[in-house]
Amino acid sequence: MDTMNQLPFGDVLTAVITPFDDEGAVDYGTFWRLTRYLVDHGSDGIVVAGTTGESPTLSKVEKIALFKAAVDAVGDRATVIAGTGTYDTRESIELTLRAVEVGCDAVMAVTPYYSRPPQEGLYRHFSAIADASEVPVMLYNIPGRTARLIEVDTLVRLAAHERIVAVKDAVDDIEFTRSSLEALPDEFAVYSGSDSMTREICEAGGAGVVSVAAHLAGPQVRRLTIAARSGETAEAAKVNDALMPLFDALFVEPSPIPVKAAVNAVWGPVGDPRLPLVPAVPETVRLVEHALEATEDA
Repeated sequence: MDTMNQLPFGDVLTAVITPFDDEGAVDYGTFWRLTRYLVDHGSDGIVVAGTTGESPTLSKVEKIALFKAAVDAVGDRATVIAGTGTYDTRESIELTLRAVEVGCDAVMAVTPYYSRPPQEGLYRHFSAIADASEVPVMLYNIPGRTARLIEVDTLVRLAAHERIVAVKDAVDDIEFTRSSLEALPDEFAVYSGSDSMTREICEAGGAGVVSVAAHLAGPQVRRLTIAARSGETAEAAKVNDALMPLFDALFVEPSPIPVKAAVNAVWGPVGDPRLPLVPAVPETVRLVEHALEATEDA
């Protein structure tokens, strides 16, 4: 699978956090500045209101305002992908239409969670979202959070839709990813959904990464994806080894708890997560800060 032309959204997309103020309200000004920082430091695009953005605790009004803020901040020079998928097909379509209205370039639709639909239900759900607008759709396959895997056969069926162009693969099973890449058409892009899997997925034919670590090490994550996709195995291994302590540290507690604490510590105030998530324990902050030192060797 030749992925050098396989980049509908770029090499590195950052799944951006949602900053909150001291009262727990969305801090749109800080979000605006953060998205610009990310694009200035290695990101080809941003994914708004995804897992890392704490989408389950954002209202529809807040999500739409975040989509608009992202377009205003970086829409002229980076891809803005709106996280519009929920466990409700109708709500997902409504959010998709609103994202298009405010100027987002694409949408990301996560596997419906909690209800555990069968594969036919997944196919119809994603197809309905793609049918609703003219923008490209990235699927989000993350069975560890949704309790439902988009199986390879279903991915292939969905890839036949002209607007379903990519998947964020957070299955964390390289054999599944390789099987997907072998079965999917060449023009369909598979993005790593886990920083720690980026090297393996890109070397197998993946297009890039939807990254959490790019908040803190964007240029290095970009170097990793490009080296891995280009067959520069020694360079990819060197950068990956230097980044792996950070990749691991960012998931010692449920994401985005660690990355939010790290951004607070090294970039600027972005607030605590919303309940039911809680702030990182001090040990996590120290672990991430120590891991960041290792990225200097990347």
